[in-house]
Amino acid sequence: MMNGWLNRREMLRQAGAGFGALALAGMCQSATAAEAGIVGPHFQPRARRVIYLFMHGGPSQVDTFDYKPRLQAESGNDLPFDPGPNLDAKTIKLLGSPWKFSQHGESGQWVSELFPHVAKHVDKLCIINSMHTKGVSHGQAVSMMHTGSDSLVRPSVGAWVNYGLGTENSDLPGFVSIAPAKGHGGPRNYGSAFLPATCQATTLGHSTDPISKAAIAHLESNVSTEQQRRQLELLQSMNRDHLQRAEHDDRLEGVISSFELAFRMQSAVPHVMDLADESKETLSLYGMDESETENFGRGCLLARRFAEAGVRYIQVSYKQNAWDQHGGLRNGHTKNSLAVDKPIAGLLTDLEQRGLLDDTLVMWGGEFGRTPIVQGNDGRDHNPQGFSVWLAGGGVKGGLRYGATDDYGYYAVENKVHTHDLHATLLHLLGVDHLRLTYRHAGRDFRLTDIYGDVVHDILA
Repeated sequence: MMNGWLNRREMLRQAGAGFGALALAGMCQSATAAEAGIVGPHFQPRARRVIYLFMHGGPSQVDTFDYKPRLQAESGNDLPFDPGPNLDAKTIKLLGSPWKFSQHGESGQWVSELFPHVAKHVDKLCIINSMHTKGVSHGQAVSMMHTGSDSLVRPSVGAWVNYGLGTENSDLPGFVSIAPAKGHGGPRNYGSAFLPATCQATTLGHSTDPISKAAIAHLESNVSTEQQRRQLELLQSMNRDHLQRAEHDDRLEGVISSFELAFRMQSAVPHVMDLADESKETLSLYGMDESETENFGRGCLLARRFAEAGVRYIQVSYKQNAWDQHGGLRNGHTKNSLAVDKPIAGLLTDLEQRGLLDDTLVMWGGEFGRTPIVQGNDGRDHNPQGFSVWLAGGGVKGGLRYGATDDYGYYAVENKVHTHDLHATLLHLLGVDHLRLTYRHAGRDFRLTDIYGDVVHDILA
């Protein structure tokens, strides 16, 4: 738990105006960890970093990683039980998957033909088929997946990780979000809420723009490094004087730290984002030589480069609401999977070849799944009651299928995993006890998992 802001403010004050010594350069990277009451993890971590591949809109579990033979056999029949609340229950006709499933790897896990490249890595994957969450709308479910709350403004998962562990590289932020969506909560999904402002993500573009044209806003400058140094010395001295007089202003503290970090990032970030030193083979591995996969492939490759450079939590989002097929399921899911399948497989291959997969947790999934009943002629509605995510590397068991939905893929029924449980497990893999990572705000202690969450020990290697 955080202990008092006076020490923090005193530290900033004592850092003085002398930017040349860059006293804060070493301290800022661990400042959030110190405020969290921990310096480093609570116990030995299995993962040092996280790469979250977010499929905005909700991929259909029964068309991707949750094979349901009975759904296929009874397609066109009525669902034989109450579908519960959903957005459009004009029909309860079952819709079998348009895609074939087959078994892969030594584990023999079933994967849809939508993901032929990822299927080659199935023995690395821990596929959780029993996810469930709160919120039938995108806004609720996206917020739940990113912050642990479906309605209240709360810190994002990456912000909590950054708060508790800090960055491994003082010249780079601890949390980077690549091509985040502008809708369904937008900045809330990568924000810090009441945590220190330095914990929020540094964003790289947005989902509406090509990643090739994305840049970190306001990082470049037209003045020389020496001029910037003088300007920053003056500005920071005034900021610290003001902070010393202020009773408490975490926003100003965030500004001070962000200015220092931005100065250092100017030399570090261009190198990380410059793909000129990547081989032709590596670029091809991520699909950057194909028009369908180039954009998401670039995001995945940048994620690897940021991870390799010491960024703690990296999120790569695929197009705002792209997987939301209330209609046009065949065309929509075909197009989406084509765009992400090869880049994701390339990322897994690249991480493994570089010896990074063992201590990098890769997570794939959307905010919820889809119903096994048809919507319209060729679509599926939202389904928060049962869906799939998968994890790879970072201390999880590969080749494992955990939990299950019913015979039609509607409800999670076996070894159910709530979003809070997923978050608790993610923190555990990073060496952080979700019960102990707290922050006092408005007279009470808050944590990512609120008063819920259990670590899913059965999926740990």
